[in-house]
Amino acid sequence: MTEKRPSTVEMSLEALSQALSRAADDLRAAVPTIDRAREDIASRNMSISREVVRDAERVLDHLRHADESLRDVVTDLADRD
Repeated sequence: MTEKRPSTVEMSLEALSQALSRAADDLRAAVPTIDRAREDIASRNMSISREVVRDAERVLDHLRHADESLRDVVTDLADRD
């Protein structure tokens, strides 16, 4: 049986650091695909499905919330002294 240990601040910050690193890699990897799609759409005057627009707006909303939450963490850490 696995014993569940309570999270410590250090463990939480380590997990956050790892998640940020993975997310940064994922975001950087997505940029070329999105840029290519934008170029294709602009050059061919293509339309895209509403699903893509909806999903893009959802991502932007999630990124705004993540940015706000991360700003709170950084502020709290800076204020700890």
